[in-house]
Amino acid sequence: MRVVTPAPALAASKGYLFALADGVSQCADGGLAARATLQALAMDYYATPETWSVAQAMDRLLLAQNRWLLANGLLTTLSALVLRGRRFTLAHVGDCRVYRWQPGQLQRISQDHVWEQPDMQHVLKRALGLDQYVVMDYLDGELHAGERLLLVSDGVWATLGDAKIGAILGEQADLDSAVRTLVNAAHLCGSTDNASAVLIEVDQLGSDSLGETLMQLQQWPVPPKLKAGQKFEGWHVEGRIGDSRQSLLYRVRDSQQQPWLLKTIAPARVDEAGAGQALLLEEWFLRRVAGVSFPQVHACTQRQHLYYVMREHAGRTLAELFVSDGPMPLPQWLGLAQNLIGAVALLHRRNIIHRDIKPENLLLDASGALRVLDFGLAYCPGLSVVEDGDVPGTPSFMPPEAFDGAEPCPAFDLYAASVTLYFLLTGHYPYGEIEPFQHHRYGHPQPAGRYRPDVPEWLEHHLQRALLADPLKRFETAEHWLIAFRQGELQPHDRRTLPLLEREPLKVWRTIALLSLVINLLMLAWMLKP
Repeated sequence: MRVVTPAPALAASKGYLFALADGVSQCADGGLAARATLQALAMDYYATPETWSVAQAMDRLLLAQNRWLLANGLLTTLSALVLRGRRFTLAHVGDCRVYRWQPGQLQRISQDHVWEQPDMQHVLKRALGLDQYVVMDYLDGELHAGERLLLVSDGVWATLGDAKIGAILGEQADLDSAVRTLVNAAHLCGSTDNASAVLIEVDQLGSDSLGETLMQLQQWPVPPKLKAGQKFEGWHVEGRIGDSRQSLLYRVRDSQQQPWLLKTIAPARVDEAGAGQALLLEEWFLRRVAGVSFPQVHACTQRQHLYYVMREHAGRTLAELFVSDGPMPLPQWLGLAQNLIGAVALLHRRNIIHRDIKPENLLLDASGALRVLDFGLAYCPGLSVVEDGDVPGTPSFMPPEAFDGAEPCPAFDLYAASVTLYFLLTGHYPYGEIEPFQHHRYGHPQPAGRYRPDVPEWLEHHLQRALLADPLKRFETAEHWLIAFRQGELQPHDRRTLPLLEREPLKVWRTIALLSLVINLLMLAWMLKP
């Protein structure tokens, strides 16, 4: 058995872990198999990126553990519960059982992976170390205050049965007494197998979101308006350089005179529910995508107010470059496109969706490196909360499915990046500029070659695919897109393989209209003929 209760900040993203493993005695060493698996689970799960979902993290590490067990001839079952916020995730394989208990009701939420024949009911058909590829059962559900969650080995449930287990849980208020009674009762009823039990009681539900938890952990007030020349918590304020409805941005210097940017919420949002949470969540995301493609965040160990500090990188945004220089030369654009797709791929490997990729949020610094800015709308599945009807972002860069209420996913960023690249290449939007709250109809994107005759055939075909209204017809992942992009010049596509209507929709409809007019005129002339 293994129980891990991490520090509150880590528990907010990774949760509390409760696990039970039952090694198979017929293998080389069942006890070793169980202990090694629980040790690997407890250590490696909390070492996975905090932005990964529970199931994603579990699947990665249990795949590696399965290979080690298989190579050493070891077998074990595993049932692991992770409680995070208001939800639980169960990872299960084998014949241990997991139950939910509320007064008067016992519900089994795991499945026994054994053969159904009467003489093989204790023979495992799925376990860690049994096959080259392990198939885990995953279950995600909502927790309820006051309920109990029970993990038991087959030495308990096979002997007592569900009715007796439920009765013991109902009679014993103390958790320790309950599990001891379960194990002792199993032995008294003749169980000769390992009898183990883990019992959890939900006293109080956690926060709905990571942002809410971070706000509770850091009870910081909003800083006062800062003035040039002022000293603030070790920072020398040079002046305010950004003032929007959402936030304030100051240029500051540290004790070594290095330039930084201090970001806090706007005064008008001080009393707005969720404003402080959003700022802390933005900083949290930036700390977990550290790299040359993103701003560097300062540690700020002496912080006593609600703000965060990031490195100021000299350069210009792609929007500013476009205003001054117009559409990019093709060689420069090709290099930029690969860097942008690569940065999006890094984000998605961390399970983070930016949701606001556009020229204004992309900085080309003095060294020529591309940096993705402004994580104010970033979303992490399982950690972020989406309000009903909430469709954040810039309409012209949002995919059609976003307006239909689709849950944020990597396809959102891939589409926004493709619109950004199309705009920087042509100076136009593929479906025209979309205004807020506009119900836009999507047909086929305008070919880039209409505005840039120097665009090669393979690139035009490539952009057409990336910008399709149907997400199932676009590139599946950033890596898929990047590989296709790099191979584009080596494997050119002929636009003539596309239907004429997709290649030249305007010409097709103009031709049809012209033919229709000519036919109507001829018919009119024939009817008027004496």
